[in-house]
Amino acid sequence: MTLNQEQIFDVAQLAHVELLSPKLEESVEFFTRFLGMEVTARSEKSVYLRAYEDFYHNTLIITESDQAGVGHVAWRASSPEALNRRVEEIEKTGLGIGWIDGDIGHGKAYRFTDPDGHLMEILWDVEYYHVKPEDRSKLLNRASKRPDRGVPVRRLDHINLMTSNPKADTEFMINTLGFRLREQIQDNGHVLGSWISVSNLVHEIAYMQEPNAVKGKLHHLCYWYGIPQNLYDVADLLKDHDVKIEVPPNKHGISQAFCMYVHEPGGNRIELFGDAGYIITDPAWKPVIWEMKDVPGNGDTWIGTDFPESWWTQGTPLTLKETVKEEVL
Repeated sequence: MTLNQEQIFDVAQLAHVELLSPKLEESVEFFTRFLGMEVTARSEKSVYLRAYEDFYHNTLIITESDQAGVGHVAWRASSPEALNRRVEEIEKTGLGIGWIDGDIGHGKAYRFTDPDGHLMEILWDVEYYHVKPEDRSKLLNRASKRPDRGVPVRRLDHINLMTSNPKADTEFMINTLGFRLREQIQDNGHVLGSWISVSNLVHEIAYMQEPNAVKGKLHHLCYWYGIPQNLYDVADLLKDHDVKIEVPPNKHGISQAFCMYVHEPGGNRIELFGDAGYIITDPAWKPVIWEMKDVPGNGDTWIGTDFPESWWTQGTPLTLKETVKEEVL
């Protein structure tokens, strides 16, 4: 794998994600009623939401669509100059699409795809959430009061995309946008998954092999709690309301984060983090490489139940074969 060794800090963070849902209002209810998120705006086919410690106007967009999946992934640059530098590098790859004027919650953005075809954008100008006086927290460093409904998530954490070629997508993100490789799964040198970041987190984005080499799929979107007990609380709530829990509260080996996985009504897999795992402060960090034979029972689950086959093989949109299997279940 050919990687840029220079640390580039032009991309600051994951800004927002657009999910596609064939059940728009049911998906919105899941995020607001059970995860305590707030609707900040609506357009003809999209709903914009935020968690109570998200400072931006929105970190999640849910758009009505025929199938579940990811619409686009947005990254915020670290400055206007950084934005222009990254756009120049993206255009050299031939994967650039062009500028858009903006959307609800942010200004102009440059759109592009990764090699697998996942739609992304990079931007600088954002709208911060304007808190109503009655919603202001006494904690001055918190964006708004902790919601009094559901088990409220605190902030957007990361996204995991399924890809036909994890190696190519990983190299693109590292060499073009300045991400750094943190952990990786290989099978005799073949890359099956990568966890990469632009911060001291283990990942803001991960790529996993799509077993049939189907392009452009979503594995999951993750929101963060910070306290493992919150996962048991929300699992109890979701179980009682017939929301599908794919993986109950568990601990990953890769990232060491306390996690659980559920499927929102539109069909997308949502991960909920109960803590941040470990952080990386070493500027000369050497990536942790797992061999696939060592991952089951160690890398996927360190403490907890075994992960089901669906976790490794299914993403959204579902293929025809997966759709039939889901209907049988």
